Amino acid sequence: MRFIHAADIHLDSALHGLERYEGAPVDEIRSATRRAFDNLIELAIDEEVEFVLLVGDLYDGDWKDYNTGLYFVERMGRLRDAGIRVFIVAGNHDAASQITKHLRLPDNVTLFSTKKPERVVLDDLNVSICGQGFATRAVTEDMSQGYPQGDPLLFNIGLLHTCLDGKPGHEPYAPCSVDGLRSKGYQYWALGHVHKREVVSEEPWIVFPGNIQGRHIREAGPKGCTLVTVKSGEIQEVEHRDLDVMRWAHCELDVSAAETVDDVYEQVREGLQSTLDGADGKLVAVRLTLHGASSAHLKLHADRERWVQEYRALATGLGGAGVWLEKVSFKTKPATSSEDALERDDALSGLLREIRDMELDASALDRLADELSMLRQKLPAELLTSDDPFDPASPEFLKAALEDIKELLVNRLLSTENAS
Repeated sequence: MRFIHAADIHLDSALHGLERYEGAPVDEIRSATRRAFDNLIELAIDEEVEFVLLVGDLYDGDWKDYNTGLYFVERMGRLRDAGIRVFIVAGNHDAASQITKHLRLPDNVTLFSTKKPERVVLDDLNVSICGQGFATRAVTEDMSQGYPQGDPLLFNIGLLHTCLDGKPGHEPYAPCSVDGLRSKGYQYWALGHVHKREVVSEEPWIVFPGNIQGRHIREAGPKGCTLVTVKSGEIQEVEHRDLDVMRWAHCELDVSAAETVDDVYEQVREGLQSTLDGADGKLVAVRLTLHGASSAHLKLHADRERWVQEYRALATGLGGAGVWLEKVSFKTKPATSSEDALERDDALSGLLREIRDMELDASALDRLADELSMLRQKLPAELLTSDDPFDPASPEFLKAALEDIKELLVNRLLSTENAS
């Protein structure tokens, strides 16, 4: 017996704010969740699995129109024609109270109750599948406590959309414990909600498969589902299968050895090419970060926009499936230490110390925030609430800007002194 465990599909996820990124492959990103789901359907048919488990967040909230539902119903029909059953629990994004449009699902699909745990027994496979979906968007109780004990004569599977004992970056919904899950006597716990794949336990198997398609830079790396093989009531193999059609990646380069901006450029070329080579032939969206103490620091920071565009052009010309440079972060430092200059007793060192010790007190922060409030009101909402938000009136932004200004002033003064 073989089955597929997938979760967090987020069909037709709305990717707000892409338009503000120059050269963003908007169409490819917006269609990615559907194309990844198509890969899931093809995998199920090719591997001739007995059933597919979809453990929450099939949708991404309320439908914009019926197209999302029609697409899903058609894909479930393909699995029905192949003799493959599907079992679904609702997650926080597709809770019963959030979906206002419904379409009748094919008879091969079982949608578990949101009121209490339900058990379905597949007599032909000696399998018990138990699950309960989210009735509301925020479920804070331990739903697993209501699940029935496993039947010792059957292979028992539990479906649960949960944060488990808490995961960074995820809402604390339906919390539970590994010991609590073990106590139920199930052979496999199919979990959802956490977008990063994790095998929590092998005795019994407790698995987060991760989402099937990364949607932004915080969901970097390969994405897909879990294929499980069972023989004589024992799990023989639990393997990850990639489904994603585009990939997000971080490319962090230490440019300490670079003496010129041309050296940095060549290092960026190599780094982006390596990232593309590791993307399994897929389009890859890259966040590039340059760090380290480099002789090229001042020139990089003095003309950031030029170098961002140079690197974007470089990425465009790499060929293959393609690279889109989502963002470039300059976190380099000057190769020449400012400590010696700070310790001297002259006018320049005194000025450098004054710059270094500059701080924004609470009242200064408030004044700056007030002055920038009008600018903030003119910004698009998605710019303030995106995965990489920009809020010029926030204390964090103002403090970071001050640090950038201090660094720029120190570097300029030291550069002027060295040149004289």
